[in-house]
Order: sequence, then structure tokens, then C-alpha cells
Amino acid sequence: MDRYTEQRLFSALARGAAALVVAVMILVVAVTIFRGGRVLLTDPAIAITPPGSRYMLEGDGGFLHAVLGSIFIVGPATVVSAVLAVSTAMYLQSDYSSERFSDAVNMFLNVLWGTPPIVYGVFVLTVIIAIGARTSLFFGIIAIAIFQYPIMTRYTDEALRSAPDAVRETTYGLGATRFETALMTVRAALPGVIAGIIMGFARGIGDAATVLFTAGRSTNMPGGPFQGATTLPVLIFDQAMSFNAEVRSHAYAASFVLIVAVLGLIIVSKLLAGRYARYAPGGRHS
Repeated sequence: MDRYTEQRLFSALARGAAALVVAVMILVVAVTIFRGGRVLLTDPAIAITPPGSRYMLEGDGGFLHAVLGSIFIVGPATVVSAVLAVSTAMYLQSDYSSERFSDAVNMFLNVLWGTPPIVYGVFVLTVIIAIGARTSLFFGIIAIAIFQYPIMTRYTDEALRSAPDAVRETTYGLGATRFETALMTVRAALPGVIAGIIMGFARGIGDAATVLFTAGRSTNMPGGPFQGATTLPVLIFDQAMSFNAEVRSHAYAASFVLIVAVLGLIIVSKLLAGRYARYAPGGRHS
């Protein structure tokens, strides 16, 4: 086999693999949207209705508690994780730390990124047991923040590294301090930073294992930071195993809401990245 034949063969395999991945993704999204959308069209109130006393058995009421649980857990966790991630990424730049130290930290961040989410949940659960507490919304926030931290940090670090060197050179030439230079670098890399934060939010809102061990699987409306709560992924897991066909149909409706939320976040990240890219050196101008 000559090298041109090999090139065509591997090119065909690469295109086939990409087509297979896209086809599977479209199939999953299409089935979920079709089945879940049909349930929501029939009974749209289930997404904004609190659950009944026997919701998981008879499907009375809706899953508003899971929608609010996802927002109350992932929202604050994203804020905490974003602050820590941006601060860490700024420190890992050459102005503050050596390249050797930065590479070592990035290696550990890659390991944390590849760690299964359930490990984070078990870790926080161990802390809960050690201090004699109980699963709650507060510990769910902590677990999700830990889970999101390496994702956001790696995205932000890569965005800052890709910022033009002219930004640092110009700010230092004007007599700026290291901190002022770091802020200008963050502004230049803002599209990548925003994309990383939104990606971390999307990963957090779609995770079930971390929340399952730390926030519980309550069927009540969130009552406070130290009360049990549930999220959409955990609810979908519980609903899909129900013997009641109506409850199982609600799982598709909840999946529809979750997929639309994630797709919406991805679109928003693209729009925001495009908007702020206009203000970055070398970015697009309107």
C-alpha cells in the first residue's frame, strides 16, 4: 500500500468516525426532544409545578423542585469556582510563577479534570460523615464547585496563554504593575475565559453523581442551604427507573429541559465570545 492510498484510507476513516459521532449525537438529541417535547406540549405545567406528595410513585405534580435545585446548586458553585479558577490561571502565568511550577500544576489539573465526578461526590460525602452533618444544598454547591474548578482553570489558563504578547509588553511599557497587566491580559482573553466558565456551568448542571452523594434526592422544594435538594440529572435517573409509565414520561420531559438548557448555554457562550472578541487585540470588529 503506497502512502497516498494510506492517506486516503485514514482520511476516510476520520470522516467516518466524525460522521458516526455526529449521527449518534443527533439521534440522542432528536429522540429526547421528540419524546420530551411531546410530553411538555401535552402538559407544559409540569416544568413549573411543585411535586405532589407521591410524585415518584404516581407522577402527581411536576419537577419544579429539580429545576430550582439545579439553579441553586450550580449557580453559586459556578461563581465560586470561576473566581478561584481565574485567580489560579492568572497566577500560573509567567509573570507570577515559573514555567516548571506552572507545568506541574497543569498536570495535576489535567488529572483532576479526568477524575470521575463520583469521586468528588464520595470525597465530600466523607467530609459530611466526618463532621456529623447531613446531605444538603450547601454541600452540593461545594462538590460541584470542586468538580468545575479544574475545567474552568484549564480553559482560562489556555485562553490567557493564547493572549497576544503585545498586551503584556504594552502594559509594562506604560509602567503598569503585574496585577494591572494580568487584568489586561484577562480582558484580552475574555472570549476564552467566558467560554470556560459557561462550559463549567454546563458540565455542572448535567452532572448527577456528584450531587447524588452530597445534596440527596429530595422530592421537596429547596427549603434552605442546609436542607436536602435534588437536580434535574438526579431526578431523571430516579424517574427512568420508575414502574409508572407516567413518571417515566416525565423523565423525558426533564431531559428535554436539561438538553435545551445546555444547548442554550453553548449558544450563549458563542455569542458572548463573539461579542467580546471585538474588544480583544486582533479580534473581529463590527
